[in-house]
Amino acid sequence: MPEPELSYDLKITKDRIAVLIGPKGQTKVELEKETSCRIQVDSEEGDVTITGKDAVILFALREVIKAISRGFNPDLAKQLLKQDAVLEVISLNDYSKQKNQQQRLKGRVIGLEGKSRNTIESLTGCYISVYGKTISLIGSMDTIGTAKRAVEMLLAGSQHAAVYKWLERQRKNMRKAELGVEGF
Repeated sequence: MPEPELSYDLKITKDRIAVLIGPKGQTKVELEKETSCRIQVDSEEGDVTITGKDAVILFALREVIKAISRGFNPDLAKQLLKQDAVLEVISLNDYSKQKNQQQRLKGRVIGLEGKSRNTIESLTGCYISVYGKTISLIGSMDTIGTAKRAVEMLLAGSQHAAVYKWLERQRKNMRKAELGVEGF
């Protein structure tokens, strides 16, 4: 008896449809080849249906498409096809409903000329996308929690220097744990 086809329905914003499809359909075709799944896109409505036989791969593809819809470029989003990669999405609505306040919060996470985002990315090895009413992160299971906590600290009003210092301590502790150093 053949394996049943599984499917997910997703909604993406219309301005990200072209990114999902890619130039001459290239991104969509690459994703279909890498995952052995089918991707159907309704460009008018922003509806995406993905179908395949492997539930784990289908779930990973769903995360890739979510990441693309949250502002990541397809090459970064494809990181989610790896076993230990994770996508986290933080809603700015959880911090403020007011549009001008959300703009200020996004500015805190990005920082002057992208400094804050770059610092968090380099200290954690995670990637950050600030898009619409969300801040999304892609990283390994080991580091995503630290990156998410740093972003949440900034959103809650912590000073940038305090967040960077906290990140440095976290990185130092992770390195000690990797080396098996006792008593830290």
